[in-house]
Amino acid sequence: MTFKASVLTLYPEMFPGALGLSLAGRALEAGTWSLEAIQIRDFATDRHRTVDDTPAGGGAGMVMRADVLAKAIDHASPEGDARPRLLMSPRGKPLRQARVRELAAGPGAVILCGRFEGVDQRLIEARGLEEVSIGDFILSGGEPAALVLLDAVVRLLPGVMGNAVSGEEESFENGLLEHPHYTRPQEFEGREIPEVLISGNHKKIAAWRRAASEALTQERRPDLPGAQPLLE
Repeated sequence: MTFKASVLTLYPEMFPGALGLSLAGRALEAGTWSLEAIQIRDFATDRHRTVDDTPAGGGAGMVMRADVLAKAIDHASPEGDARPRLLMSPRGKPLRQARVRELAAGPGAVILCGRFEGVDQRLIEARGLEEVSIGDFILSGGEPAALVLLDAVVRLLPGVMGNAVSGEEESFENGLLEHPHYTRPQEFEGREIPEVLISGNHKKIAAWRRAASEALTQERRPDLPGAQPLLE
């Protein structure tokens, strides 16, 4: 099954962008996943191809119109399409690795990239959009967030990563941040690779990595489920 991504945007030229390179790009070329960038303005009805209007109740900025967006979504995701409909939004539920894995295991996604002050709430409700945030900060539009989401998902598709185990030992996969990594040379500017990592004792290496992950998580992300008080 090919993972199909449909991105609704005012700037389709932003896609595939970085997704056309490296692992995601090779997978796109191989047909492991597909991407279509749909111009929202194509569904406007006036000669100016208007997609936004002033906010009800007054205030600064503009709001994307429900009627125009509904036509775009219905075109990209007709009745019977099982793909989730996502809206990249700073007020959305934070994107977690667990949700990324769920998306990677599915048929794809329809992703709406918001602009201006946001999207008419009636459209969100009428089309069942799942609001998704990639962090507590504001972007100029949903396109960079969509690229981030798709990059996270595509790398987990079967066959995209050369070593499937790589995806199982990364940050967030077990509630912890990933342990530090080292490689040659053994000495760099007076800093040595920890002795245990070159000992050949795989049991001790695994224990060291686990302890390092726990310490790093406790220090930087105590909110993660794998964070535990450090042992004396």
